Amino acid sequence: MTDIIIEKVEIKKVAEKKRQASNEDNHLRRADLNLLTVFDAVMKLQNITRAARLLGMSQPAVSNAVARLKNMFNDELFIRSGRGIVPTARARQLYGPIRQALQLVTNELPGLCFNPLSSKRQFSMTLSSPLDLLLAPKILAAAKQAAHGVTLNIESVINDNIENQLRYQELSFAIGYHCIERSDFYNQRLFEDELVLVSSLTHPRIQKQPSQSYYFKEKHAVERLNSPSSFSFPYYSNPETQEKVCYQGASLMSVMEIVSKTEMIALIPKSLAQANAQRLHLKIDGLPWLSNKLISYLSWHESAGKDKGNLWLKELLVQCVSNVE
Repeated sequence: MTDIIIEKVEIKKVAEKKRQASNEDNHLRRADLNLLTVFDAVMKLQNITRAARLLGMSQPAVSNAVARLKNMFNDELFIRSGRGIVPTARARQLYGPIRQALQLVTNELPGLCFNPLSSKRQFSMTLSSPLDLLLAPKILAAAKQAAHGVTLNIESVINDNIENQLRYQELSFAIGYHCIERSDFYNQRLFEDELVLVSSLTHPRIQKQPSQSYYFKEKHAVERLNSPSSFSFPYYSNPETQEKVCYQGASLMSVMEIVSKTEMIALIPKSLAQANAQRLHLKIDGLPWLSNKLISYLSWHESAGKDKGNLWLKELLVQCVSNVE
């Protein structure tokens, strides 16, 4: 008797799952998935008129599509602000998954190719400071020469949300000194630099003495330590070194400027120090006693590897850094 009751319960569960699946299928059939391309364009441009121009649609048609999107997702999605619109929290939540889904479908379309000579595509990436100072000019110049119509937006800040930004293609690539150690991410080693210690040529106490002898005695200038991608933090993570910090700058350029005019010292990548030593009258010392190797990595989510445009950009980035000194 007990077996019969259990079997009936299981049959009811299966029937309920089938009913829920049927409801979901019907709801998906009723949804106009063409609206998702409108959502993607409006989110990127945050302007109805510009989105209409990008899509080759009339402004009223895009406005109508946005109204239907609001009904589809039961949310306002966009709020007017000045001459543009601002996405709601729900719209921002939807943007990543929708953009990834659209990209995955686009990648599978037969005959699709990416032509950098005719493309008007916009790419976004991030370069962790201070790599932006070394690489951004080269990358932008190479992109302009190879693809005049392509737009490349570069950020110099890596925040706590970097993995989601890469996963949902808000950013195509990240270049920094740290790997993203997750199974769905790839990291390619680019080049190796090293840390050096810089001080002013007029520093009254630093002449030819070994850098180790004054490293823990002098005051230090650093790139701000509270940033998620702080270049300086790993070298100032203990009380002994932190108590020596008396200046935190927004970038290593401001750090070197301060060092050149004070009695402070700073840890700087060798390539950056050498590029500015003559202009700022800086003394450069090696750090053989410190683990001072800096390896830069190109990181991306596995979804980027299926996109022909991203594959072109990846090749361009690798070429740009292949001759970094």
